Amino acid sequence: MSSSNAPTREGFTTTLGVLAATLGSAVGLGNIWKFPSLTGQNGGAAFVLVYIVCVALIGLPVMIAEFIIGRRANANNVGAFKKLAPTKPWYLTGVAGVVAAFLIMFFYTDVAGWVYSYAFKALTGAFANADSTQTADIFSQYIGSVAGPLVWQWIVLVVISVVIIAGVTKGIERMTKTLLPILFVLLLICDVRALTLPGAFAGVEYLFKPDFAKITAPVILAALGLAFFKLSIGMGTMTTYGSYIGKRENMPVNAVRVAMADTLVSLLAGLAIFPAVFAFGFQPDAGPSLLFITIPAVFNTMPFGQVFLTMFFLLAAIAATGAMISLLEVPVAYLTEEKKWSRFAATIFSAGSMGVVGVLATLSTSTLSEFTVFGKTFFDLFDFASSNVLLPVGGILICLFAGWKLGPATIIDEASNQGALNNQVFLKFLTIMLRWVAPIAILLVLLNGLGIFKV
Repeated sequence: MSSSNAPTREGFTTTLGVLAATLGSAVGLGNIWKFPSLTGQNGGAAFVLVYIVCVALIGLPVMIAEFIIGRRANANNVGAFKKLAPTKPWYLTGVAGVVAAFLIMFFYTDVAGWVYSYAFKALTGAFANADSTQTADIFSQYIGSVAGPLVWQWIVLVVISVVIIAGVTKGIERMTKTLLPILFVLLLICDVRALTLPGAFAGVEYLFKPDFAKITAPVILAALGLAFFKLSIGMGTMTTYGSYIGKRENMPVNAVRVAMADTLVSLLAGLAIFPAVFAFGFQPDAGPSLLFITIPAVFNTMPFGQVFLTMFFLLAAIAATGAMISLLEVPVAYLTEEKKWSRFAATIFSAGSMGVVGVLATLSTSTLSEFTVFGKTFFDLFDFASSNVLLPVGGILICLFAGWKLGPATIIDEASNQGALNNQVFLKFLTIMLRWVAPIAILLVLLNGLGIFKV
């Protein structure tokens, strides 16, 4: 599997390519599924407001830090730390990111398979005239089966593998530049339809009119955790993509654009969901079942509902694809640069490993549902180990590495393009956030996720 010659290192060729790829990484099922789910469970607009503040104060600084580390070293997630701290074990931060990418893909490809399958089901009319009880039965039967979920999981892996094998420029950049405009168009169409329903304004109020009494400590922690994980930080994707960003690109501005566009996608998803949910008398706090049970039932009650339901799951599939492309690129970049594998071999090995071990997650809702490790199914174990342990630990280490190891001078030099950009005041503020505020905030998320710190 090795190659005698190191492959030529690619990079993003345009500013639009940088924005599309990094935004494609940030936008995922979290926007279409987790954001509406958590918003519904945590009181609506009050949660949204706290979430936006957390994105600005925590998520954005960590994203910029990852960009700085990646571009400064011009290397993959492990190689970057080796280059910038050759005599220290900081490279373990990169290793944790690679491991986290695998763990996330073990179960994320399963959920993405559900979405791909539901897009197909909606297209073929499988949900026609189904109420919430029937959609619940359809979902239970599907995840309780074996062949269907496994086939769709492998279809997902084949799709993203083809993109990764094509390379950074012809694969990742070209695909994300194509998919993201389609995603926005589909979202806007779904929004227009939802907003024109009778009684839809109640859903708009729920999303944008905050009840400040609902801002509690658990709500703040939930918003903080979502802001951190929603932007694809702490798992090596932004460090890897940062290494593909040209030296003349304005990284801080690109990061702001990504954070704003990612938040916009989440809000647009909320506008497609909550007005329809309220218009037809459903509950907004349905949680994870919102996407696969409530949404099909809601869309079935409106004229041309099957058309809009198909559009909705297509845009969810597009969002999931962009996120998975960035996750697969993390181990592929590591193997091609550190182990000198060909891109084809690295992709086949990584995707194959994800597919083989991912079977355990997929079967966690069927034949392996009774088998647990530390009281968790394989699906929940992979989710817990990545989301509650590796990602926050990685995020804290990234903050400390950028804020203390690299330090203000290096941060300002790299993120100002060696003084060409007039953003030094902002970067000084960024350093303070990375040194003190972000690590403490992420530590709270870590302790809360481990059950050590509860509010």
